[in-house]
Amino acid sequence: FARAISNFKYVADGVVLAVRQRDASRLPSLLRQQLIAVHEDASGLVLDATMLQIAAALDDIYAGAGNLADLGVKVVQTGVPVERTEFKLWAPTARAVSACIYESGVGKAIAHAAMHIDAARGIWSVSRPDDLSGKYYKYIVEVFVNGVGVVKNLVTDPYSISLTTDSKRSYVANLSAPGLKPDDWEKSAATKNIAASTDMVIYELHVRDFSVNDLTVSAANRGKYLAFTETGSNGMKQLKALADAGLTDVHLLPVFDFSSVPESGCIASPLAPETTLDPAGEAQQALIMALADKDCFNWGYDPYHFSAPEGSYASDAADGARRILEFRQMVAALHRVGLRVGMDVVYNHTAASGQQEKSVLDRIVPGYYHRLNEKGAVEQSTCCENTATENMMMGKLMIDSVMRWATQYQIDSFRFDLMGHQPRSTMLRLQRRVNRATGRNIQLIGEGWNFGEVADGKRFKQASQLSLNGSGIGTFSDRARDAVRGGGAADAGDNLVKNQGYINGLCYDANDLNRTDDDAEKAKSASSLLRAADMVRVGLAGSIRDFAMITSDDTNKLLSAIDYRGQPAGYASEPSDVVNYVENHDNQTLFDINAYRLPLSTSTDDRARVQMLGAAITAFSQGVAYFHAGIDTLRSKSMDGNSFDSGDWFNRLDWTYTDNYFGIGAPPKKDNAAQYELIKARLANPNIKPTPANIAWTRDSFRDLLRIRASSTLFRLTSATEIKNRLRFYNTGSQQNPVVIVGHLNGVGLAGSNYAALMYFINVDKTPQSIQLLSEKNKAYVLHPVHLSGSAGDKRPVTSARYERDSGSFTIPARTALVYVLRNRE
Repeated sequence: FARAISNFKYVADGVVLAVRQRDASRLPSLLRQQLIAVHEDASGLVLDATMLQIAAALDDIYAGAGNLADLGVKVVQTGVPVERTEFKLWAPTARAVSACIYESGVGKAIAHAAMHIDAARGIWSVSRPDDLSGKYYKYIVEVFVNGVGVVKNLVTDPYSISLTTDSKRSYVANLSAPGLKPDDWEKSAATKNIAASTDMVIYELHVRDFSVNDLTVSAANRGKYLAFTETGSNGMKQLKALADAGLTDVHLLPVFDFSSVPESGCIASPLAPETTLDPAGEAQQALIMALADKDCFNWGYDPYHFSAPEGSYASDAADGARRILEFRQMVAALHRVGLRVGMDVVYNHTAASGQQEKSVLDRIVPGYYHRLNEKGAVEQSTCCENTATENMMMGKLMIDSVMRWATQYQIDSFRFDLMGHQPRSTMLRLQRRVNRATGRNIQLIGEGWNFGEVADGKRFKQASQLSLNGSGIGTFSDRARDAVRGGGAADAGDNLVKNQGYINGLCYDANDLNRTDDDAEKAKSASSLLRAADMVRVGLAGSIRDFAMITSDDTNKLLSAIDYRGQPAGYASEPSDVVNYVENHDNQTLFDINAYRLPLSTSTDDRARVQMLGAAITAFSQGVAYFHAGIDTLRSKSMDGNSFDSGDWFNRLDWTYTDNYFGIGAPPKKDNAAQYELIKARLANPNIKPTPANIAWTRDSFRDLLRIRASSTLFRLTSATEIKNRLRFYNTGSQQNPVVIVGHLNGVGLAGSNYAALMYFINVDKTPQSIQLLSEKNKAYVLHPVHLSGSAGDKRPVTSARYERDSGSFTIPARTALVYVLRNRE
C-alpha cells in the first residue's frame, strides 16, 4: 500500500484496495477486457462505479519489457544473405496482433502474419524468413477501448524507423545498410568536439526557414534536408562563417516525424518573396492563414512518430529510404563545416490520442501512454495530448528514441521541449544510457518550466529548473532573459510597451507610455532599473545558487536569496545547469520586442546596437550560450508573437543580409489581433525598419562576440567553484551607475584563459559612461584583440573607448559592450 500511496499522492485521499493474491494470475486476462470498479451496499445494490486506470498495473505485471532492446522492426543478418525480418510490439492488453506487409506505400497487403505474445512481457512478435528491407508494414491490433468496445486498429509502429507519405505506413530497413549511409558516414562525426557543456554556443534553426528563401540553393532542395549539402549557398556560407567565429552547435527545430505538414502536395506560400504590399496591411496574413492547414510550414511540435525523420523535408516523402539518407547527409554536411548538430525533441505530448486518426500509442495500448486526470481524460497542459513518461514503457520509448538519434544519426545534443513534464529520474537514466552507448558526452538541455498537472512535484520529482541542479542537464533561464527584454512571456496589450527592459530603455530612455513628471513614478522606475541590473548580473554569473554579490540594497547576497517571481533567482549548482538566451523561436524576436519598447524615435543604428547588447549579455554569461537564428541579422517576424503556423512569409530569413522582414504585413490575427493597434503603428513606421548596412553591422558584430567568447575559457568556466573564485562584479550596490555592468574575470592559473584577467563592460545607455575602478588602476589593460582587428564590426571600442591607467577610469561608448584584457599578472 505504501508504494501505491507514494506513486499516486496527487490523487485525493480515499480507500486503498488490493487484488487478492489468489486472483493475481487472472490480471493479464482481465486487463484485456473492460474493467470497472463497483461499489455495492451489503445487499448488492450498486452505489457507484468507475473505470480503472491501468498503467501502473501494466508496469508491475510486465516489468520485464522495460529491458527489451529491440522493439520495432529488425532486419537480422547473421551471414550472407540476410536471413530474417523480425517485428516486435509491446501491446499487453491486446487480444490479437498481426503484421500486414506491403510492397510499397500504396496498394494492398502482400502478406499477413499473425503475431504471438510473450505473456511474461506483453510483447507480440513474428519473424519472417526473408529480407523485407524496402517494404512497408502496419499492425492490426485487436484491443478493448473504454467507451468504445473491442476494436481492430490498423496502426503504424511507435518504433518506426521511417515511413511513407503522411506516415501512412511504417518502413522496413536496417539502418546499418550501406545504401542508407552517405559516403564516409562513419567518419563524419562532428569535428568541433567540446570539452564541457559550457563550451556550447548554439544557433537554433528551422530546416525550412534556413533555405526556402535562399535563391542560391537549387529549387528542388529549398526547404529540404539537402539544402545543407549545397556548400556554396549563401546559407551554408553563413553557417560556416559562424562556425569559424566560434559557433559550436546548430539546433534544429523538430525534424522527427510530425503531423502538421502535408508531406505530399503541400502548398508553397501564395506570396512571392518580392511581393510589395502595405507594411501594416492585413491582406498578407489573410492569404497565408487561409492555407495554413495545407501549406508546407509548421514548427513541428506535434509528434507523430518520435524516432523517424520528418518526410516533408525529404526530396521524396513516399520513399522511406530517402528521409533516412538525406537526414544523414544533412548532419554530415553540418559536421564538415565544423558544426555539431542538436535536435529539438518533444516527448511531452503527441499530436493525437484515443481513436483519432493520427493517434498511434493510444490505439495500441489504450489508456497507457498518456497522462490522465482524475476523470480518465488525457491531460493537455502542454497544449496537446500529454504523455506519461513516468510510465515505464513511455519512459523507455523516450530513451530508446534518443538513443537511436544519437547512435544512428550522429546527433550531438538534444533540447527537450517542456522537459519539466518529464521525471528527473527518467532524464538521468536517459543521460547515462546515451552517453554509455555513444562513448561520449551527449549534452542535454531543455525547458524546465514548472506548471500543469505535474507542477511542484505533484506526480514525481520533475526535470525542472529547481530539481535538476548538479545533473549536468541544462535548463533555460528566464531570469536574465526577462530582465534584458523586459516584462515576461505572457505580456499583452500596453504591457508590451510599458514593460521596458534593461537594454531597451528602462528608466534611462522612457518610451511614450512611460514618460512621466511624477517623482514617485520616476523613483519607482529607477528602482526597477537597479533590480534589472542585479538580475542581469545573476545571468552573467550563471545563476549559481551560492555565488554572492552586492545587490542594489547594499546587501551581500547569495543569488539563491534574490527573489525572482517567488523563486530563487540563483537556482543552479553548476554552470552546465543553465542555458542563457534572450530570444528563441517562441514569442517575439528580440528586434520585434524592441520595436514595442524602444522609443519610436530610436534610430535604426541604435536599434542594431540594442540587439547586440542582448547578444553580448548572452555571450558573456557563464553557462551554455543559446541564440535564435537571425538574431545576428535583426530578424523580425513582422511582430508575430507566435509564428508556429504563420507560413514561410512571416518566418523568412535573408542570407543576402538585405532585409529583416519587418513591415511585411500585420501578423496572423489568431494570436496578435489584440495588439493590432500597437503593431500596425510600428509596422507602418518607416524609421524602424533597418537598412542593409544595419544588418551587415549586426552580422559582423555578432561574429565578433562569438570570437570573444571563444578566445578565453574565462567566459566558459566549468564549475561553480571556478565562477565563485574568478568572477566579481564592480559598480554594484545602491550607489552604482545602473546602466553599466562591469564583470572582472581572473585568469591566473586557468588553462585556456589566455589572459591574466579580463573585464567586460556593458553600457546600455544612449550616452557614453565613465566608471572609475581604483583597484584596476596602473594596470596594462588593452582592448580585446577582436576589437582591435581591422575587420571588427563595431568600431566604437577603438574610436571612443578609453582606459586611463593612472586613475583606473574606463569610458564606455553609448550602447556598447566591450572587453578589456590584461596580458600579464600586474
